[in-house]
Amino acid sequence: MGYGELVAMKIVLQPELLRWTRERAAMHVEELAKKLAIKPERVRHWERTGELSGSQAERLAKATHTPLGYLYLDAPPDEQLPIPDFRTVGGAEVARPSPDLLDVLDDALRRQDWFRDYLISSGETALAFVGSVDLDDQPETTAATIRAAIRLETQQRSAARTWEDALRLQVERIEDSGVLIMRSGIVGNNTHRPLSVEEFRGFALSDRYAPLVFINGRDSKGAQMFTLAHELVHIWLGMSGVSNLKQTYAPARRAERFCNRVAAEMLVPKAELRAQWRAVRDLPTALAGLTRHFKVSSLVLLRRLHDIDILSDDEFQRRYREEEERFRETEAQTSGGGDFYRTEKTRTGTRFARALIESTLEGRTPYREAFQLLGIRKVGTFHEFARAMDFAV
Repeated sequence: MGYGELVAMKIVLQPELLRWTRERAAMHVEELAKKLAIKPERVRHWERTGELSGSQAERLAKATHTPLGYLYLDAPPDEQLPIPDFRTVGGAEVARPSPDLLDVLDDALRRQDWFRDYLISSGETALAFVGSVDLDDQPETTAATIRAAIRLETQQRSAARTWEDALRLQVERIEDSGVLIMRSGIVGNNTHRPLSVEEFRGFALSDRYAPLVFINGRDSKGAQMFTLAHELVHIWLGMSGVSNLKQTYAPARRAERFCNRVAAEMLVPKAELRAQWRAVRDLPTALAGLTRHFKVSSLVLLRRLHDIDILSDDEFQRRYREEEERFRETEAQTSGGGDFYRTEKTRTGTRFARALIESTLEGRTPYREAFQLLGIRKVGTFHEFARAMDFAV
């Protein structure tokens, strides 16, 4: 029997698994039917009887980003994140990670594994700052320690011409300290798989040699700066985890509260904020001026003004809700587009990309492995990316 006959042959799978596959991808019946160019009644028939063809099973797996082998199991697998999950919605834990988050996390872990082996084989030593702080440490002291380590003060971010320039400077300084930074708003290079800011804002993968931070690039630039600082504290704690940071206060988990407090002090030191507030407090555009100076979102500024008792609890809650609504309407940004090679550099991180290209060109890493780690398919694309990273190819 040939392959064509196999995929056309009718099979019977567990109806529960077919329904789980659709729900795992957060799709309604009508949405999945439209994506597969079939009638919704066909999807309902599958989920009621389990009857479909081999080719239909393959199309279903591809459309829902589900490993094909899962469809042939007796029961849905219990998918768990391989790192701690600090995300909450309404104070409750998030029940199920999406295929997008699972795939992005898998990509990051494979890159981290490669980079760790690369560093060790190159004779590099472990990073002393990973796991060097404790949840019982003072947030202000911890913030000062991290700022000194990455050599980035408020004045340097404030002098940046644009928010993107300020964020790029923050990323560069952190990478110089030894932490890999990857920013993307999509899964791999697939522009049809945008990441959800509601699901997660970022994650940290702690490692003594190759600590890694991933930032959801669909968020606003100011929010990305706070997430980056938050995840960096996770690295200093030696604590991996996924965060959604619905608010800059995180009441549910001690580790998240600590990381938020340190991140807020790193980006907006209390003493400096008090001085700046005295200069602008009588201006109608005071909040906007402070956000430009500190290069953080207005949500972070409101939180810090509340911290130093400028805003009462009621006023903070009211203005925070107003700013959240404004963010939803005007500041959510998508990633992608523009120059492919510049975007690829951001998605993979400069430090990782340069190491991988150098290792590949020297023959230490096979081209096939490099392609898989970068998410590209052609030698020409790889060489063009290498030239964009200033390699002579």
